[in-house]
Amino acid sequence: MSVVKELASKAKGASRILAGLDTTAKNNALEAVAKQLLTDQVSILQANELDLQNGKEAGLSSSLLDRLALHENRIQDMVEGLRQVAELPDPVGEVMESWTRSNGLQIDKVRVPMGVVGMVYEARPNVTVDTFALCLKAGSAVLLRGSANALNSNRALVASIKKGLSATVVPTEVVQFVDSEDRKDVDAMLRLNGLLDLVIPRGGAGLIRRVVETATVPVIETGVGNCHLFVDQAADTSMALEILLNAKCQRYGVCNAAESLLVHRSVASGWLPTAVSELQARGVEIRGCPAVLKLIPGLKPASEEDWATEFLAPVLSIKVVENLQEALSHIQTYGTGHSESIITEDQEAAEKFLRQVDAAAVYHNASTRFTDGFQYGFGAEIGISTQKLHARGPMGLRELTSYKYVVRGTGQVRS
Repeated sequence: MSVVKELASKAKGASRILAGLDTTAKNNALEAVAKQLLTDQVSILQANELDLQNGKEAGLSSSLLDRLALHENRIQDMVEGLRQVAELPDPVGEVMESWTRSNGLQIDKVRVPMGVVGMVYEARPNVTVDTFALCLKAGSAVLLRGSANALNSNRALVASIKKGLSATVVPTEVVQFVDSEDRKDVDAMLRLNGLLDLVIPRGGAGLIRRVVETATVPVIETGVGNCHLFVDQAADTSMALEILLNAKCQRYGVCNAAESLLVHRSVASGWLPTAVSELQARGVEIRGCPAVLKLIPGLKPASEEDWATEFLAPVLSIKVVENLQEALSHIQTYGTGHSESIITEDQEAAEKFLRQVDAAAVYHNASTRFTDGFQYGFGAEIGISTQKLHARGPMGLRELTSYKYVVRGTGQVRS
């Protein structure tokens, strides 16, 4: 048996035990792990420093290094995430629907654990803890495979999680870690039908495409975010600037950051130069369409590839559009179904945008940066699904469950 298959088999066995534990047992385990992370903070940060040093030597970009970095505040955020998940209602056992048939059969649709969830992800060591917390509360074991550039950090975090669990009734085998840099182990993991019930990739477009094309187990696509902000002719331009700077500049290396700005021609000449100046003052490189270049000489022309790119960096493509319909067409062509926003005081235009844009999250007069499980009140999230089955948008506890039908009778037989 391969190492990866052996890890998945251990997780499968532990998932059966976990499925029988009550909410109190799961919450106690989450609290035990939270305390252990604080106890192990120094060793976790030391491990992360090794990854950061290796990343710098390998030439990782500043945005990737930011995603990789841990510090005391981020560990505290992980601890807070664990405790918030513990406070959330337990989805397992929830009766979603209930009805009685004319023959007297009582039918309940009940939430149940997924079983074993596989997670393949890049950088961001906090995903290790977030994934564990959500899967545990949702009653599922988890098989983790992080990227090579976060190997030391993830190794330390998983060791701390297991140490915390060892003092509880939850078996330590509910969390398994593929401690390897070999990509063949990922391929093996993606074909563990019968052991893994679901695989979730979280990272760049290349990783997600590889997982989708390789996996034989069910996959939920997450995260690629070519997000747009459309400033309509009826926009409050002061509000639009504030939202733009937040959506683009608050944090560059995240999937819900704005990557393209669409501006209605009627407001472009009066508003866009100020907006570009503010962006450039924050170090953002602008790539514009011909109308933008004519309005603000000296900018870099936007290529066809730019319109379709998730930069995850201080780069923004800008296009002047004639009307709302052209903005909708542009988003339909280049968007990735993640998060899209319109800034306007025209309620009719806003409703048309919200209704016609096909994305997991659509916004009116708000930043795309809110597409986040924590911001939506789900607690820590496992990812943001950009597909439609079986989950869409920020994935919290409920999205990590399946359901079954519980049918109670009094001797009924089918005629």
